[in-house]
Amino acid sequence: MNANELTNLFLDKLKEDSVEYRNLETSGYSQTEKKNAIRSLMNIRMPRELSEELSALQDGYLREALQAKGTVALSDIPTVKEQFDSKAPFAEKISLWQGDITRLKVGAIVNAANSQMLGCFVPCHGCIDNAIHTAAGMQLRAECSRIMHHRRIKYGSGYEEPTGTATLTKAYNLPCDYVIHTVGPIVYSKLNDALCLDLQNCYESVLKCCAENSIKSVAFCCISTGEFHFPNEKAAEIALETVTHFLKTHDDCPERIIFNVFKDSDLKIYEKLLERL
Repeated sequence: MNANELTNLFLDKLKEDSVEYRNLETSGYSQTEKKNAIRSLMNIRMPRELSEELSALQDGYLREALQAKGTVALSDIPTVKEQFDSKAPFAEKISLWQGDITRLKVGAIVNAANSQMLGCFVPCHGCIDNAIHTAAGMQLRAECSRIMHHRRIKYGSGYEEPTGTATLTKAYNLPCDYVIHTVGPIVYSKLNDALCLDLQNCYESVLKCCAENSIKSVAFCCISTGEFHFPNEKAAEIALETVTHFLKTHDDCPERIIFNVFKDSDLKIYEKLLERL
């Protein structure tokens, strides 16, 4: 089965799986439109288990997509020491890398989750939560749902994941080993000390999660700087300060910590801050 045939078959099975969109007419769609329809149907699908057939088709489709965009191994990512000839403490343990975090073949990648912990339900939305759940596959939402179900049994039906925690899940069709989900602070108006502490807790909780689970490398996204409106430069300062402090005070740290940026503006912010270390 070639890539186009796999796309067509997976789309058909996704439509069959959906009550609302079962009769969606897609025969005239281009391959790009069909892929957007697939992502949209994956994004809006409520958490539940997949049939073996649907799971196999999805996993084949996502493997094809990953092969097309390519993976990035840890050995392909230079350290700050190598990249900037930095003499800063821990320069051999820290990296800055720009690109799609779902390509990284590392121990864990960090997802900037929301308090429901189920991923983004907005079709083809540009947030990292949507990108990670889409690339991982629908099994990730099902696992997150099971985790939240157990927490609601323990803490009450209205439970939402607090800001600053870290939750470890499998990575499914992502090339990394794990995904660590953390809920970042939302800046509604002015930034304050409490919000800064919340963001610091996100980074600390993820690093503690790595230490507890023997995860040797982790890639951080720019937590809270997108839809949650945390100022990018201040967020980067907190990220670097928290990570370097953790490295100084813990012996069981990850061996490599990657600051993953997507936008050119964030790349410039981190480059400037790293040069000052």
